[in-house]
Amino acid sequence: MRILGLDYGAKTVGVAISDELMMTAQALETITRDRENKIRHTLVRIKDICDEYKVCRIVLGYPRNMDNSIGLQARKTEEFMHELSKRTGLEVILWDERLTSVAASRILCEGEVKGRYERKKVIDKIAAAIILENYLDSL
Repeated sequence: MRILGLDYGAKTVGVAISDELMMTAQALETITRDRENKIRHTLVRIKDICDEYKVCRIVLGYPRNMDNSIGLQARKTEEFMHELSKRTGLEVILWDERLTSVAASRILCEGEVKGRYERKKVIDKIAAAIILENYLDSL
């Protein structure tokens, strides 16, 4: 069994997967959509990944504000969590994702991934891996 990590955004969802021992996280892919409210394809793809990797639980990045308050994107994430839970039948855990995109950006810069476009293609799945790694470390 594995755990899936997600970084949910307006038009992308970064996806990461744990190893079978649930000790490490690997960036898997970035799911994109044309419009923010068109999530059906995204949910179908996540369900397919869950089936393929025998996922037992999903960790979804929860974008709290720096003052710990809940903003618009956090509310949208909560709505997505409910849809995701219904579609997959799995437990979905909200996990604080503050500063994961900043950390992902640093990792890409240190890894000498040049160009904004190149970083943009992978930053969401790297952020998902960081979210998942933080969750796994807490276990």
